Amino acid sequence: MEPAGAKKGFISLPWKMLLLTMFCYLFFYTGRHNFGWASKQLAVTLDISFEKIGWISFAMLAGYALGQLINGNLADRLSPRHMILTGGLLSVAANVLISFSSSFSVILILWALNGYFQSMAWAPGSRIISNWWRDGNRGLAFGLYTMAAGLSSVVAYVFSILLVNDSWRNLFRIPVLFLAAAVLIFFVFVRNTPSGATAASEEAVLKPGWKQAYAHALRNGKFLVVCLSLGFQSMARYALIFWIPLYFLDSGVKASPQLWTSLLLPLGMAAGAISFGFLTDRFLRSNRIVSIFIGMALCSILSASIYGMNLKSGPAIGVLVFLAGFFSYGPQASFWPLSPELLGHRYVGTGVGLMNMTAYVFAAIGEPLMGKIIDVTGSKAVIFLVVAFIAMLSALTILFTGLFGQRSSRHKPTVTGNVTAAL
Repeated sequence: MEPAGAKKGFISLPWKMLLLTMFCYLFFYTGRHNFGWASKQLAVTLDISFEKIGWISFAMLAGYALGQLINGNLADRLSPRHMILTGGLLSVAANVLISFSSSFSVILILWALNGYFQSMAWAPGSRIISNWWRDGNRGLAFGLYTMAAGLSSVVAYVFSILLVNDSWRNLFRIPVLFLAAAVLIFFVFVRNTPSGATAASEEAVLKPGWKQAYAHALRNGKFLVVCLSLGFQSMARYALIFWIPLYFLDSGVKASPQLWTSLLLPLGMAAGAISFGFLTDRFLRSNRIVSIFIGMALCSILSASIYGMNLKSGPAIGVLVFLAGFFSYGPQASFWPLSPELLGHRYVGTGVGLMNMTAYVFAAIGEPLMGKIIDVTGSKAVIFLVVAFIAMLSALTILFTGLFGQRSSRHKPTVTGNVTAAL
């Protein structure tokens, strides 16, 4: 079945919209995953503790979570295309302003605002993809979109590795120039819906009120369980993204190999995203619950294996880090389509916003928690043991969706009521 709005030609319109949205999001992490690489120099320059650095990072994640709560619903009511342009350009401005600042308070406020600005992209982008891919390979489309987010981490890591020995201020200036260019290209060529005036008038009629939208989502028990499972998944993912560099810095291997080995983590995440989206649609009959369970359970097993083997360098640790990234992030390609499938097309933005808000609240809580565990144990390897535990919580939580009846009127085979039987 062709996606919505498909036309004959070299590349159909749904594919063009998907690829352009992916291209835009490919550069979004240059505006927020740059901070970790600047933190060491930033602490020295501002003469502040790493605890305060942690609070700056927390402020961004909190701003992002709050933004998801608000902007997800706005994506159902306003133009997603305009929201992404606005958020991208404001994020660039916040980064550039930070690069000229030498005040802890100013940077804390700007980085919190940057988190909010960054939140204006994911749910609106999901809205656009859902508009153009209402039928057919929606799992593949969201898998590719999620892959773009994974590759965005790769882009941010590459820029940061190349600039890490330069002034920390350039980490907030140079990479975001590519973000500015990407959102401008996106704005010029992307359209929100697959057809013209008819679709526009239909959307105007179908737009839900914000109270109606939130009430619809929060009454859906299956959706709430999915949000909880995604929260644990995001906590595990960010524990790896933020703390794996610290593990390699403590390993005693040479600087260049250890930095480039860390790049295998986001590469694995990007590969996992596209693989899960395709394999779930093709081999699991779009049963996203089973896909999430398998991915997070394997992530748990792999993380526990890394901890048990206590590997610090060489090809083996590289392979395991890649696979940990693959299975920690891949299931996200199965999480996001659950918003339209459980809540209906009208509430895509609201659902994605609530899901992503939960994800980043958990991620924000997880960062200082992980730091405390490392302080208490004195071990960097404990990172993997904690990730194994959190990933297993995500895998087990998603099984509780079987306790709730099907609330969506569409795609009933996609989210089964009896998950354990499917396993």
